Amino acid sequence: MKQIKLFLTDVDGCLTDGGMYYGASGEEMKRFCVYDGMGMVQLRKAGIKCGILTSETTEIVARRAKKLQLDYLFMGVGSQVKQGVNTKLQTCQDICAELGIGLDEVCYVGDDINDIDLLEAVAKAGGIAACPANAMPKVQSISGITILSHRGGDGAIRELCDKILECEKLNNYDR
Repeated sequence: MKQIKLFLTDVDGCLTDGGMYYGASGEEMKRFCVYDGMGMVQLRKAGIKCGILTSETTEIVARRAKKLQLDYLFMGVGSQVKQGVNTKLQTCQDICAELGIGLDEVCYVGDDINDIDLLEAVAKAGGIAACPANAMPKVQSISGITILSHRGGDGAIRELCDKILECEKLNNYDR
């Protein structure tokens, strides 16, 4: 596994189980896995920048990103450019330019069609493109993708974070 400097993920279906929960008063809720959050916290402690790219714009996601003290949060980022809305790929490329890194040093986790462009670009560059076990078949069929054994919202992010951290540990022993 290559050394990663930037870890990005989608929200719904990756950090959550993909379900949309609504209370009796119309409030929206999402279920996040604390293990996934701790995985991202550990990546940050290891010096890896972490962030979220999502097409939705919700206070719930903003609160989760703040709680995890993520380096990046981009909401309202779509899969296609439309009236000033960047694609997830363009947003990732902008972050890479800011950090002075390439897509080969990126890990991106996505699960649905609006993640495909970024997943394909990261895989092609030699970075880590990954998806939860319950990702859409079209995502799972991307050449070079890592299909995680856990489902979104149920430890998939933690599984990958642990693999990256183990690789970092091995790389540091080699120096």
